[in-house]
Amino acid sequence: MGDNHNIGGQAVIEGVLIKSPKKIVIAVRKPDNKIVLKKEKSNEDNSVFFRIPFIRGIFKLIFMVKIGIDAITWSGNQVYEEQKELTKKEIFLIVVSSLFLSLVFFTFLPYLLTSLKIGETTSPLLFNMVDGILKIIIFIIYILTISLMPDVKRLFEYHGAEHKTVNCYESGKKLTVKNIKKFSRIHTRCGTHFLMSLFIISVLVFSVLPNIVMYLFPGFLGLNLFLQKIILFVLRILFIPIVAAVSYESLKFNAKHYDNILIKFLSQPGLLLQRLTTKEPDNKQIEVAIKALDEVVA
Repeated sequence: MGDNHNIGGQAVIEGVLIKSPKKIVIAVRKPDNKIVLKKEKSNEDNSVFFRIPFIRGIFKLIFMVKIGIDAITWSGNQVYEEQKELTKKEIFLIVVSSLFLSLVFFTFLPYLLTSLKIGETTSPLLFNMVDGILKIIIFIIYILTISLMPDVKRLFEYHGAEHKTVNCYESGKKLTVKNIKKFSRIHTRCGTHFLMSLFIISVLVFSVLPNIVMYLFPGFLGLNLFLQKIILFVLRILFIPIVAAVSYESLKFNAKHYDNILIKFLSQPGLLLQRLTTKEPDNKQIEVAIKALDEVVA
């Protein structure tokens, strides 16, 4: 099988995307019950940026967002054939508006609420702990809310099918529905786990940010409070790629050393969060995941 720990993926509309460093395959079940595939090469092996520690995390994130958007668009076009395909301009507007709303709800809102009660420059660690907890609470409320939608529930079921199938493959078992159903829908390299790492590491990084700014610019505290907040918030946005890079390395390290008791304990919050973003799949959903993974490792 080779290095079977380089397999990853995500759920798409009525299907699954599975990728390796060499290949990307999307499998979707159409309304007529037929499973269709989209296959393309991955350029991860060809780029040095995907192999440099910390740098690779930023490029991996950008790469996964791009192929994720393409996969969701393609899968939607297969399932909803009667509807007009989205243009590149429409996709761009959807992505920009989604990023803006994410920034507002998961970054600005918890920052604003925390700022009303705690001083960022006087108690940076406490400020960022509360800010991080609020981010997690808002994210959980968001997940619980959208999971009530039937389409999102099916997406979470395909997410579970992807995890169970990859877990079965990594264990060395034959990819059959019967075998796969025995495996967990939780996976240590999941993007949901990455988000939890992002929240936790951002607390540590952003806690030292005010002290760095005050050290480099001694007159910072003399500025208007509103201006201080704008500067510190903009710096948070600029530091997100750095936090993402550290989070990616943390995720890779944790997955590689998951047998360690301490690593297993520290990984629990991210693994628990996956129970919200994955659901138990049915046999047909598992069959779609098998199709995608079989093509990737063929």
